Parts: sequence; structure tokens; C-alpha cells
Amino acid sequence: MNRFNPLLIVALISMMALVGCNNGEQSSTTQTPPAGTSASQTAASPTPTSTPTATTPAATSEFQGLQGVVTNTKAAVNGGNFSKAKGEFEKFEDFWSKVEDGVKVKSPTTYKEIEDKADEIKAGLKASTPNKQQVLTALEVLNKDITSVAKP
Repeated sequence: MNRFNPLLIVALISMMALVGCNNGEQSSTTQTPPAGTSASQTAASPTPTSTPTATTPAATSEFQGLQGVVTNTKAAVNGGNFSKAKGEFEKFEDFWSKVEDGVKVKSPTTYKEIEDKADEIKAGLKASTPNKQQVLTALEVLNKDITSVAKP
């Protein structure tokens, strides 16, 4: 029995340590909501994603960036500087990639139109002699589509 007592004591201490560790994990994962926010508001709020939807403030900034790219590209095309226009339009994908998933969910038809017009503009600007009027028309349609999906 004397040999069994130290083993029993070690087992008891080990179990107490495990129970203590388990309680510590539960309390460390429990989060309290920020001041002024109820627990139900915190639980109901969606977790942030890397892709802004078409109505978030981050998306608004991205849509403004897209419209800026279109405006700058249009100005370069109007001035006949197609190499500058091509360089300006290369920035389009940086902004578009951040909002395109939200646009696709909000309006699949407009999403496809934007994709098609962007491809048309890229191809038009890569041509050896770009068709100024065709590129300008595509830029106008693209800007109209971006504006329509940027609205909340």
C-alpha cells in the first residue's frame, strides 16, 4: 500500500493540473464584446472577409478607384496617348479584384458586362492602331456599369 500512495498522489495532481488547464482554455477563448456593444450584436455581426462586398466602405473606396482608372484612361485616349491609356487601364484589375466577388453576387449580369468591357478595352488598347471611338464607347459603358453596382 505504501508503494501505491505516491502513484495515487501523482495521478491526483496530474488530474488537477489537467482540469486547471482545461478551465484556462475556456476562459481564454471567451471574448467580451467592446464597451457599448451587446453580446447579441457581437454574435450577429459577420466576420470580416478579405473581399469587400458592394456596399462596404472599403468597397466604396475600391469603386472610386475603378472610376478613377476609367476617367484617367478616357483622358489619355481623348488625348491620343494610347500607351499612357494602356498603362492607366492596367491598374483596373488591382481595384476590380477586390470587389468583383461582391458584384458577382449582387448582379451577375453587370459583373459579366464589366468583365467583357474590361477585356474589350484591354484588347482595344493593345491593338497596333487602337480605334479611339470604340475604346471611348467601351469606357463609357464600363463607367456606367461600375456606377450602377457601386450604389448600396
